[in-house]
Amino acid sequence: MSNHTRVTHFILRGFSDAPQLRLVVVLFFLLVYTFGLLGNISIITAVMRDSRLHSPMYFFLKNLSFLDMCYTSATIPKAVVISFTGSGVISYLECVAQLYIFITLSATECFLLTAMAYDRFLAILRPLLYGTIMSQKCCAELVACAWVSGAIYSAFHTFNTFSLPYCGPNVIEHFFCDIPPVMRLSCTDYHLNEEVGFAVSSCIVMSSFALTVLSYAGIVSTVVRIPSVDGRWKAFSTCSSHLTTVILFYGTGSFVYLRPASRYSPTQGPLASIFYSVLTPSLNPVVYCLRNKDMKFALQKLYSGMKY
Repeated sequence: MSNHTRVTHFILRGFSDAPQLRLVVVLFFLLVYTFGLLGNISIITAVMRDSRLHSPMYFFLKNLSFLDMCYTSATIPKAVVISFTGSGVISYLECVAQLYIFITLSATECFLLTAMAYDRFLAILRPLLYGTIMSQKCCAELVACAWVSGAIYSAFHTFNTFSLPYCGPNVIEHFFCDIPPVMRLSCTDYHLNEEVGFAVSSCIVMSSFALTVLSYAGIVSTVVRIPSVDGRWKAFSTCSSHLTTVILFYGTGSFVYLRPASRYSPTQGPLASIFYSVLTPSLNPVVYCLRNKDMKFALQKLYSGMKY
């Protein structure tokens, strides 16, 4: 037959196939999701209410927290419902929408982390010009650019993935619609689409990562020349939280996306995805608050004010 019958829906596998583990897994991810939401909402509220946090660094952090809330909300609620009910049916168009939203948020976070690295680079290497360069307008433009770039990047990958015909099987070995597990279900040869997608991802994402690395190379070379130990520690502490997030985000994300879809593992793929799509955005509030005295004080002030 030359014509293929296009699938109308896919079936997501959820977090676990074992019925005895399903409730435990659902409760765990609900706990992580709720923790992440409360943490990110707290950061956004604290930054908006505390005038001492009205600086470019916290403006970016506020936007990162909002992005992380959207990021986890794009996958976890649907996955929890699937695991709880045991029905993983997702329509074709819903799968397209979920993949587009997820890749948009993922790419936007990539670009936003680069903007945050550039912000720290200017703050440490050009402190006298920092306030002039990183104006409110400049910060807003960088955030807007990250969102627009993420949306365009995602539109390409969504088209590249779903321009392939899908005529069965339709079981996605994942808890959400993602590029590698979806693409490998195509009933035609998908390697050209895979190679084109890989080339685009390598050029754009790795360029963004390279700019982040260069920013930190400049920061480190400047920090080590600071004569006082306290000065070096203070300068490094402002960057350590962001650097931790960068390492977690790129480290786990590259494990999934920088290898062929044919080598996608139904076990390792979802496990790595849990780290970069669930745990990292949910734990970012903890990472940013552990070593940031101003943020810790602002949160203490926020919660103490709620008691009275």
